[in-house]
Order: sequence, then structure tokens, then C-alpha cells
Amino acid sequence: MRFDLELPSQPAASHRVAVLLINLGTPDAPTPSAVRRYLAQFLSDPRVVEIPSLVWQAILRLAILPSRGRASAKKYAAVWMPEGSPLRVYTEKQVEALRQLLNVNEYHVIVEYAMRYGTPGIPAMLNQLKLAGAERVLLMPMYPQYSSSTTATAFDDAFAALKRMRNQPEIRTVRHYADHPAYIRSLAEQVRQYWAAHGSPDFPAGDKLVLSFHGVPKRTLDLGDPYHDQCQQTAALLTAELGLTPVECRVTFQSRFGRAEWLQPYTAPTLKELGAAGVRRADVFCPGFTADCLETIEEIGLEVRDEFLHAGGKEFHRIPCLNASPAWIAALGEIVAQNLQGWPVYASSPLSAVM
Repeated sequence: MRFDLELPSQPAASHRVAVLLINLGTPDAPTPSAVRRYLAQFLSDPRVVEIPSLVWQAILRLAILPSRGRASAKKYAAVWMPEGSPLRVYTEKQVEALRQLLNVNEYHVIVEYAMRYGTPGIPAMLNQLKLAGAERVLLMPMYPQYSSSTTATAFDDAFAALKRMRNQPEIRTVRHYADHPAYIRSLAEQVRQYWAAHGSPDFPAGDKLVLSFHGVPKRTLDLGDPYHDQCQQTAALLTAELGLTPVECRVTFQSRFGRAEWLQPYTAPTLKELGAAGVRRADVFCPGFTADCLETIEEIGLEVRDEFLHAGGKEFHRIPCLNASPAWIAALGEIVAQNLQGWPVYASSPLSAVM
């Protein structure tokens, strides 16, 4: 897809533009202490856990962090890469690939990333962008579907940082891109590329593609959060793009925490049921994660795989997330470019998929 931007006749060198990719976050190391610090920040966010703070902090500090810190550290250690945390490694690759794409298309913009929890934090990166001369910043969450516990809290953190600035930069936000055609095409291309390399499921024989999204408490849907509906929208568009039917492609939700009801159906029990029902092969893909992380590599690739195989399934495939695939970087560039329109990005030609 190609599109035109309204270009300034005289770009002003002082009006620098920046793109800040925002992801959830990760511990700095796969150790109990580092994981506890990360979880303490993450689980203390009132948008993540909507329980009165005094009650929740007692539970968190006395019961959850001591035990979950050790258990989670073991899981992080199992997926840790030589370069570091998978989420950080893939996010850095996305940043570098997006920089190259924008540079090739003569977009003179700064591209950086921040983590909502952990480092580098959003306030620190906004200050760094200001020091680099950025007067306009596009906040680009790496969450395709909007949720108050992901997108909204990232914006909260950014706006709280702006509140402390005397000379604020101009800010734009990308709320969601759950139905963006380029995003859907990149998802379909990722699945097709995997099937081309590893063989595709035999759908007439009953094999399944499971689309697993991160779960949230069901009460968030009842309170008006659009996340559930946007996940269903993404799944329907991807299913159609792949030429599959709802029978061949299931939608589930993973990473449930606590005793409250979360969005259903749950991923692990669904895979267990499929295995017990005689489904030979199950492929699981996580469209809501733009980069592989603990929840996709360990939870899906190890825990959910074992549930399926132990229940009677014969062949399990975890399709990697978008990461820095050419199709996703092209889609990311298109979404970013559309949201930069009207700003002095110094482009002399419209952005095209050049990667």
C-alpha cells in the first residue's frame, strides 16, 4: 500500500520528530531479585490489578512476590537468550529495522523504545528524546488491541511524565490497530511462512489453528473495555485472510492469574480438550503479541504443548510472533507513517514496503 503525505515546503531543523515504541516490559535478569522488582512494579499498577491498594499490597508483598519471584525466575532462565530477555531482544530488532525502513524512505525521525515496566522506562525515554531535540513524539504501543491494562496504562505513564515537564513536546498516540489491513496481512504472512517451512495442518482431517490472545479479567469486558471485541475482530480478519473457517481456527485466551473469571475459552484447557478429542495436530499462534516473550515461548511452547501432547495430541507447533519479520516491519512502518502525517518528517517520497 502506498499513500501520500503532505510535506512541509521548508523543514525546520529544530522541529525533530520521534517515534517511541512501547512494550510491556521484562526483568533485567532471570534472577529472583530482578523478577521480584519487575513483578512488584507490574502488579502494583492499579490498571493491572483493580483491587483496593491497601488490601492488594499486603497480599502482593507477603504472599505473591516471595513465591512467584522464584518460580518466574526459573521460567525466565529457561527462555533467556545470549543477548538478554527475548522481549527486549526482539523489540530492539524491531527498532533497528524500523529505523532502516524509515531512513530508506527519507524519513528523518528518531526511533526508540520504552518499557511500561522495567527499563528503559517511558519517562526516562521521553526525557532522552527531549534532550535529542524532539519536539513531536508519536507514542506507538506494541499492543495491537486496546486494553486499559496495557495501552491505557502506557499512556498514563507518558502523560504523568509530561505533567512534570515545563516545556512539553507535542504528543500523538496510536490507540489500536487491531483491524489494520497491513497488520492483518503481516500476521497471515507469518503463519504462511511457518507452514511453508514446517508443513501445514491437515484441516480436512481435523487439525486446528489456535489463536491465543493474552487474557484479562472478564469484568473488564463488563465495564466497557473493548479488548475482547478487538481480539475477536483480529481473529476473524486473520481467519478470513488465511481462507480458514471458524471450525478450523479457534480463539482462546491465556495467562490467567488469580481466582477471578477471565476471558474464555482458556488456552491450556482448550488444547487439552483438543488432544483428548483426537485432534492430531495443533498449531498455536499469538496475534496479540508483536514480539516473543515468556508468555509465548514458555507458556505456549512448553506448558500448553505438554497439555496437548499428554492429552493425546500427536504434533504441536508454536508459530513465532511477528518479531522483526519483513512483513511486520513493513506494516509497522505503514502504521507509523500514517500517524506521522502533517508533521515535518522531511520525507521526499511516500513510504512503501521496501523490506
